[in-house]
Amino acid sequence: MPHAYIRKAALTMSDLQLRQATSDDLNALLQLEHRCFTEDRLSRRSFRRFLDMPRDRLIVAETVNEGVSELQGYCLVLMSAATRMARIYSIAVLPAARGRGVGEKLVKLAEREAAEAGRILMRLEVREDNSGAIALYKRLGYRQFGTYRDYYEDQGTALRFERRILFYEPTQEFLPVPYYPQTTDFSCGPAALIMAMAALDEEQSLTTLEELRIWREATTIFMLAGHGGCGPHGLALSAWKRGFEASVWISTEGPLFRDTVRNDDKKRVLELVHEGFLHDIGQTDIELHHDPLTLDAMEQALLNGQIPVILISTWQLNRSRVPHWVTVCAIDDQFVYLHDPEIDADDGETVADKQYLPVDKRVFSQISRYGSVQPLRAAVIVGPKR
Repeated sequence: MPHAYIRKAALTMSDLQLRQATSDDLNALLQLEHRCFTEDRLSRRSFRRFLDMPRDRLIVAETVNEGVSELQGYCLVLMSAATRMARIYSIAVLPAARGRGVGEKLVKLAEREAAEAGRILMRLEVREDNSGAIALYKRLGYRQFGTYRDYYEDQGTALRFERRILFYEPTQEFLPVPYYPQTTDFSCGPAALIMAMAALDEEQSLTTLEELRIWREATTIFMLAGHGGCGPHGLALSAWKRGFEASVWISTEGPLFRDTVRNDDKKRVLELVHEGFLHDIGQTDIELHHDPLTLDAMEQALLNGQIPVILISTWQLNRSRVPHWVTVCAIDDQFVYLHDPEIDADDGETVADKQYLPVDKRVFSQISRYGSVQPLRAAVIVGPKR
């Protein structure tokens, strides 16, 4: 939708006020809309509908001079009940007020309102030729993730941007978990385990060498092509060998992912590796549970000073069907907070995007399993050193 904003200079209107719009603003909003846009205009009926929608936010910026108020801009934020995302549907700033920071203030307040409403991401569309608005969004930390062709009335192209707006506020209930990004595309398990151990022992090594050592110890899937992956048995053994307590929670018995392998020789390799892990676990005090780890049990583990490492399917997050290990850091009434060790730098992701990543509890129940026919649920709980 429309974005009328061009960046020039710093804000000089010290009397600028931001507030929620009311029905008394309808005439001024329509005047502002017609001064800012020649196409894709919102109608009086549309503005009224958005004002009457409790979930949405219509924020206005105004100046008051000698008792006379004038709208300088507005920002319309939509918040669907079905998702944890918010969307800047339209934003406008008077031509005379552009370049004075009005747009930035509107966006920041919109983000704050959406975050307080429990939204994780803010998304928006902007014309590909609106260099001023694009520069503003990039400066505020938005990154492009898509394109809409023929989006506007004149068949103009819209660029899609998004930014994470909800961040975890540390509490004393849970241990702080240091972040460590995986350095290969196959070592998410070791990276997740390293973060769990580092939360329990500040002297734990956070290095690529340690990451690869754990990968060599814990790899459970051997294929003739490609790298193997780490399973819960191997990760628990790696933690135990380093002096930590460990327990394994897994929803099935037998070798993991055996049914995804067609070659009989490969199946036999998986079976032998699995038998070896079970033998080694039998020589330790690692607890092996053939039950899925519940969300309540995860939270109790965190409250007890332990750190869960969970196998998830990232299909809900990034449309990838590859099993992936993450570290559970905290849980509250709405979210499970994860450290995801995988950072896609090519897509503009940073460490901030993957630390304490909030996942709606309903979504977490869907991603904390792998496969569709007989979903696998696997976890390792790492405890303090023995």
